[in-house]
Amino acid sequence: QVQLVESGGGLVQAGGSLRLSCAASGRTFSNYDMGWFRQAPGKEREFVGVISWSGGFTPYADSVKGRFTISRDNAKNTVYLQMNNLKPEDTAVYYCAAKTRSRLTYRSRSDYAYWGQGTQVTVPS
Repeated sequence: QVQLVESGGGLVQAGGSLRLSCAASGRTFSNYDMGWFRQAPGKEREFVGVISWSGGFTPYADSVKGRFTISRDNAKNTVYLQMNNLKPEDTAVYYCAAKTRSRLTYRSRSDYAYWGQGTQVTVPS
């Protein structure tokens, strides 16, 4: 089992920045690739980005590319989502998730075995 706890959400004005954290506990953190997803009201949960176990592979959704950056600190069992130039359409509950390194796909919810409880990010229009 892997337990994930997100933090850092809040209300930020358009154009502002926010950094989310996701602290992991349980099994060896470096055995997992870590993804971020988000879900806006009335919409499906969507892929934001993922970071490989080593930190060397970080694909993003087109909607956040160039604005969001994922990083991880394996010594602290923590993954981060730095969000810059936030827009009202970024308003959502943000979730971190863990998938095993052996699973090569990463954009689908079904690729991930463990999920956090989510943290709300609100960017007023």
